Amino acid sequence: MTETALLEFRSVNTHYGAVHILKDVDLAIYPGEMVCLLGGNASGKSTTLKTLLGMVTPTSGEVLLDGEVVNDKPTSYRVINGVTMVPENRRLFKRLTVKENLELGAYLRDDSEGIEEDLENIYELFPRVKERLSQKAGTLSGGEQQMVAIGRALMSRPRVLLMDEPSMGLAPALVQQNFELIQQIHEEGMAIFMVEQNANMALSIADRGWVLQTGRVVLDDTAEALLSNPELRSSYLGEN
Repeated sequence: MTETALLEFRSVNTHYGAVHILKDVDLAIYPGEMVCLLGGNASGKSTTLKTLLGMVTPTSGEVLLDGEVVNDKPTSYRVINGVTMVPENRRLFKRLTVKENLELGAYLRDDSEGIEEDLENIYELFPRVKERLSQKAGTLSGGEQQMVAIGRALMSRPRVLLMDEPSMGLAPALVQQNFELIQQIHEEGMAIFMVEQNANMALSIADRGWVLQTGRVVLDDTAEALLSNPELRSSYLGEN
C-alpha cells in the first residue's frame, strides 16, 4: 500500500523490567481495513494493544500515528487523534447508567451538538442500548454490556478501533451476533484492529492477520490465506 498507515510499529521492542515482551515487531493498520492479531497466552497481544494506545512505551523502535512518531505522546493525545479501545471484559462503570457510560466516551470532546448526534447514531446501531439508558450498566447482560462498550468507544469518533478479546465472556449464542456487529461497524468505514482468541471467527471477517508467538510475528498474511495455513490451523484452530 502507498497510503500512510493510521497506526504502525517499526521494529518495536518492549520490556517489563528485565522481561522482553515484544521483539522487533513490525505491523501497520491502514484506513478502513480490519486486521486481527492472534496468538496464545503470554504471546504479547495485550502488550501490543497497550503500546499502540500509549499505555506502554517501547524500549526501542517507533510507534507512528498518521506517520508521526508518538512514542512520547500520552494516551489522551492518541484518543484525540482517532485511536480508542474496547477493552477486555468491557470495563464499564457498573454503578453508572448506560447513558453516563456512553457520555464518558466523549469526555475529550466539547462539541455538544456532535455528541448528541453521535448518541443518536449509537441508539440506531444498538436499539437495545436505547431501551436501557437509565439502567445501571452492571445490571446488563454480557451481550448488552459489549454493545455499551463499543458505543462508548465510538463516542470518541475514532478512526481506528482497537478491540481486546471482544468475544470473551459472551455466551456462545451471542458470539456470532457480536462479530456481526463488528463487521457492520467495519463496513461503515471504520478501521479495526482486533485481538481475539477465536481465530476462526476473527479471520472470517478480517482483511489481514498477524500471529504472535513469544513476542515475535511468525505469520503475516491475508485472512483468507491464514485460514488455509496448515501451521495456523494446527496451532490455533485445533485441527491436525
